[in-house]
Amino acid sequence: MNFKSLLTSLMGLLSDANPTKYCSPPCVPGDESIMNQKEHGTSHTPVQSNLRWDCDSKLADRICNYNRHYAEHSGYFEEDSTFLQEVKGLKKAIKFYDSNTGKLLFTAPLGRTWDEFLDESHHHGWPSFRDDEVNWDLVRVLPNGETVSVDGTHLGHNLPDKKGNRFCINLVSVAGNPNGSASKEL
Repeated sequence: MNFKSLLTSLMGLLSDANPTKYCSPPCVPGDESIMNQKEHGTSHTPVQSNLRWDCDSKLADRICNYNRHYAEHSGYFEEDSTFLQEVKGLKKAIKFYDSNTGKLLFTAPLGRTWDEFLDESHHHGWPSFRDDEVNWDLVRVLPNGETVSVDGTHLGHNLPDKKGNRFCINLVSVAGNPNGSASKEL
């Protein structure tokens, strides 16, 4: 067994020893089988071709379907998309859809202001969601903190802090259009 394999095995044992480290209620834990190989990487379908906020569909496909550990670069949602321009001045929450399936995964901000949502997201480099903003019918957290959709889309990671669960999510993973909709919506 090489060093990398040994280290990976030990990390797995440690995460299995404390499965609630990355998934405390109301979080719904998932298992590795969600991310088994399917027709298109870990998903049954590729990402939508018309992602919201001018997100790069090739980058989204790599992150969502052929990746378990990497992310879009920190600040992508601020620098390489139209996200900030499109949400500027909004007062109501918006919906974030799976870039593969178009299913609703997150609604934000809930229980906080847009300024609080954007400040926390800016501080961490990725859109950062809290428990109340997660659609737990469709989102799961694996033992190592990887956050995924029930359909096998890699979304990001849960990185809890003193306030609780904090889901740092790739914008390219949640820039889909609603299932069955051909038009972009906020």
